[in-house]
Amino acid sequence: DDAVMRALGEGGMNPEGLFFPDTYLFGKGTRDIDLLRQSRDRMRKELAAAWAARQADLPLANEYEALILASIIERETGHPDERARIAGVFVTRLRLGMRLQTDPTVIYGLGEKFDGNLRRADLERDGPYNTYTRAGLPPTPIALPGAEALRAAVQPDERDELYFVATGLPDGSHEFSRTLAEHDAAVRRYLARYRQGHSGR
Repeated sequence: DDAVMRALGEGGMNPEGLFFPDTYLFGKGTRDIDLLRQSRDRMRKELAAAWAARQADLPLANEYEALILASIIERETGHPDERARIAGVFVTRLRLGMRLQTDPTVIYGLGEKFDGNLRRADLERDGPYNTYTRAGLPPTPIALPGAEALRAAVQPDERDELYFVATGLPDGSHEFSRTLAEHDAAVRRYLARYRQGHSGR
């Protein structure tokens, strides 16, 4: 990673999140570093455009924090209609000083140790990417966010919601809640669907 970033003139930078995910056309003989530079420059432009169009009074200090939040949104949902709403949950939590408590950051922190099963012990083990044990954003992005996630991070749909959980439906949607009691009920509904879908296997 450091060799790539040094070749791009940014030695010491963590490369995660700095390259824009897209389809790129390039000619035969194009060097890998030139393609990476093109992707890096594209992310800079996309991020700058999103940041310039940001809502006022966001609890984000700079473009890089917006990039970190966008990467979490990218990992939390592939549902286009939910990105801004999920951003709203995280922004509301940041405003209140609540921990984000988002599984993808913990999974990223585990790296190759993650075996596909996130355990309670993983959530309780402190580390820089554990948003269950630490307040605020993790130190770096955890994925490559696309344009929609970047937009959602700086134009969140805030509805005073503090929680969301997968519905367990085939569309990959989530259920959002304002209170812990509502969230606990949503979790129970998800678990019931999960058990029903896995019964008899």
